[in-house]
Amino acid sequence: MTHNRTRALSLSALALAGALALSACGGGGSEDAELGSEENPVQLGVVGASEPYWTTFEEAVEAEGIALEIVDFTEYPQVNPATAEGELDINQFQHIQYLADYNVASGDDIQPIGATAIYPMGLYSEKYDSVDQIQEGETVIVPNDTVNQARGLLVLQSAGLITLQDGGNASSTPEDIIEEESKVEVSALDAAVTVTSLPDVAAAIVNNDFMGDAGLTPEDAIAQDDPEDPAALPYVNIFATKSEDKDNEVLNQLVEIYQTNQDVLDGAQESAGGSAVFLQTPAAELQESLTSTEEALRNAG
Repeated sequence: MTHNRTRALSLSALALAGALALSACGGGGSEDAELGSEENPVQLGVVGASEPYWTTFEEAVEAEGIALEIVDFTEYPQVNPATAEGELDINQFQHIQYLADYNVASGDDIQPIGATAIYPMGLYSEKYDSVDQIQEGETVIVPNDTVNQARGLLVLQSAGLITLQDGGNASSTPEDIIEEESKVEVSALDAAVTVTSLPDVAAAIVNNDFMGDAGLTPEDAIAQDDPEDPAALPYVNIFATKSEDKDNEVLNQLVEIYQTNQDVLDGAQESAGGSAVFLQTPAAELQESLTSTEEALRNAG
């Protein structure tokens, strides 16, 4: 999910009307027309199509002879169902953990077919310049929503502030903290207020959505997750489609264009405030990560 946003927004009437107008066969084109043709354009669902880089992406795709229609949503929970029902051919708005949550809850089988970027989650402090300065027994804040909480705990563990049962995973909660092996106390608050709690605590995990509003930059973080760490793979943002379409040549070409067009990448980086780490993780690795993340969620439930 781009920028790690998890708060729900309202779906615009225009997007809803457009989504309802799409048919179940590849987004409304003729069943006999090739996907990506003018008669059957690829329907790509995104959140925040007003970002300029999406226009750049659309132009790059159409320069390759692929007709593309970007369907804009402002509410995350609407996009995967539209994909599962065939109203969209593909989407790009979420990370693997978010998709795993959706698949497990819905029983659908949407699969990742390409990576875009990971947005490292950072630990910030107004009191200290490094993790080593944090004192024994001080309080550190993490977000209280399921996805960001587990990720925040993993950041704290990698920074040496806590130890999690069995090494932790994408379903870890504060109850999994081994207190006698941990340096700090951990409290969980709504993601929107972790940044406003900074004056009162040693440090806090701040969701990227609220980092900029507080005048923080990724360089201000005293710790963050490592994009190269396998534990961070569930937080890679992805292109996703129905399982039966994951090998579709046109859809995979969209992924390649996004990953290799420098104008698109520059625009996406500007939109992210410089926090994006772009990846070209093979689809098979993304799909394996999805499977293991879904299994962890089912076991946790």
